[in-house]
Amino acid sequence: MTQMPPPRRARQPIVCFDIGGSAIKGGTATEASAVVPLGRVATPAHDFDAFVVAIAGMAGASEGPVAMSITGVVDPETDLITAANIPCIDGRRLRPDLEERLGRPVLIANDADCFALAEAGAGAGRGHRIVFGAILGTGVGGGLVIDGRIVTGAGGFAGEWGHAPVAAMRAGHPPVDLPHLPCGCGLSGCVDTVGGARGMERLHRHLHGIALPSTSIVEAWLAGDAAAARTIEVQIDLLASPLALVLNVIGADIVPVGGGLGRVRPFVSRLDAEVRARILRRTDRPIVVPGEIEVEAGLVGAALLALSEGSE
Repeated sequence: MTQMPPPRRARQPIVCFDIGGSAIKGGTATEASAVVPLGRVATPAHDFDAFVVAIAGMAGASEGPVAMSITGVVDPETDLITAANIPCIDGRRLRPDLEERLGRPVLIANDADCFALAEAGAGAGRGHRIVFGAILGTGVGGGLVIDGRIVTGAGGFAGEWGHAPVAAMRAGHPPVDLPHLPCGCGLSGCVDTVGGARGMERLHRHLHGIALPSTSIVEAWLAGDAAAARTIEVQIDLLASPLALVLNVIGADIVPVGGGLGRVRPFVSRLDAEVRARILRRTDRPIVVPGEIEVEAGLVGAALLALSEGSE
């Protein structure tokens, strides 16, 4: 493992934000390990002026830079943001627009990228050169960090392993036939359709004809229920091969997992074993591990975004 040098301390406190479709959370930081929360307000999803007022109000009189972890994808070449659940910023050149309105530097990154950066700098990825952060929440997402910096890639889509039509149509032992489901991205058969919480629910309904929330399926699995165990087996099989391919391509040292399923340690452990059985590299050391930053990873990632002077 290559030890990364610690990020520079900020000359002025960073005002960091974690912005989702329902809430804006704020904080200040001079280093990633010392984020001071500023509270939260509802996201003004349909009114850009109100959105700016909310950001300015939480930032206060500080003259430090603003760094944001945000739901949506930012094109690094055009600054255009795609954020379907915040219509007032969707299709807007958000960074320059906010810099003009706030009168201070602004840095913005996707929330999965910020999760990966937080884990690389202050969590499970500390000391690792290549960190792939995998999100298994409602759906499937990810972010790539190399040498302490986010790799955004063309269009800002680097790390989005959940969106490609590569989900297997047979999985499990014994194998079961599965449909290629339509995905919200416009394709069908994406990993996102069968991974994460909603994917687990779809699989359980397909396998057993019963509609249950993912939390109930997980609880039943941990209690030894056979039907739930079959659902988990099939889902792990569907997730392990695409994730193994990602690791073979990018050579990640570690894969911290975030999102709701990332907090289910037996699930992550099972996924790790299956992934390590399918990659070229042979190691007994866990690679797919639960994320360590369980509280305000978005704010930590946003702070590190500014401390490392942006993304590449």
